[in-house]
Amino acid sequence: MAKTVRRIGVITGDHRLADPTKRNAQYNEEDTATHNAMKAAFQELSDYTFLFYDDHARLFDQLQRDQPDLVVNFCDTGFRNVPAQELNIPAYLEMVGIPYTGAPPSAMVMCFDKAIVRLVAKSHAVPVPREYFIDSRDSLEALPDLYPALIKPNAADGSVGITKDAVVRSPEEARKYLHWLRSTLPGRDALIQEYLPGPEYGIGVIGNLETDFCILPPLDVDFSRLPTGLDPILSFESKAYPDSPYWTDIKFKQAVLDPGLEEQMKDWVRTLFRRFQLRDYARFDFRVGSDNTPKLMEVNPNPAWAYDGKLAFMAGFVGIKYGDMLHKILQAAITRLSASTS
Repeated sequence: MAKTVRRIGVITGDHRLADPTKRNAQYNEEDTATHNAMKAAFQELSDYTFLFYDDHARLFDQLQRDQPDLVVNFCDTGFRNVPAQELNIPAYLEMVGIPYTGAPPSAMVMCFDKAIVRLVAKSHAVPVPREYFIDSRDSLEALPDLYPALIKPNAADGSVGITKDAVVRSPEEARKYLHWLRSTLPGRDALIQEYLPGPEYGIGVIGNLETDFCILPPLDVDFSRLPTGLDPILSFESKAYPDSPYWTDIKFKQAVLDPGLEEQMKDWVRTLFRRFQLRDYARFDFRVGSDNTPKLMEVNPNPAWAYDGKLAFMAGFVGIKYGDMLHKILQAAITRLSASTS
């Protein structure tokens, strides 16, 4: 980037509009608190002037008027809070020549389709769970025998479509859940995936492979406090319902891994970061199967930036405070853009 970066735009979701990733499909008090904490942290960075954009009806006009030097793309809910339109924001920014943080549209397209993520990972020898793709038009009479199995939408964010009942143990339970999924998310294809009974890990990164790539210490999702009878998964309840034990009883802690296994997982992360053309920050979620092998569950190109999200927890494991984490994401983009013009 040839010019000095001083004026920074920050794009988020639009709290005026419905949002399927939130409780009752609307912004709630916890979402407001999250946004306020992010704004306050950015405004402590005295070297920059920040402009915040959350009105999607006026978004493009405001960007054209203000012409920020760089945009922090924190609109992980999609344009007009439509998850399938998350790629529209970076696509627009590229068309008008405004640099931005995070993944390009091509990465978002690939990572939004979980079946594609699995196929790409498998082609690079990254372990993945056994799973079958269920077209939204397919008959549900003959289902694969993977029980117990996890059922989820093939394309969704924020655990939408994954409830506390998503782990099924018979064809009857599978059909019941798939019928519910089709009625709730009509036209959405689904995946039926082997249920992985072991620990769940997250690995976050900040930076870029060519300049300042930092792999944060792995995170372990602690399900041990969940009441008996609840399947240990990060369901929609864990992200949207404060009165659910999935919200109150699931905790995050630093993972304790065999050093050889941890290094192997970091190698997978480097491979996937490059292959999916990710930039500046990302998160990779793994879960351990019955064979004790961690298997890739998700690739998150622009993971949650909240102060209580997984990325912030992982940064905290090495003493990086929330404001410093946001600064590092911003600096990763500036360094990347500077390197591309030098």
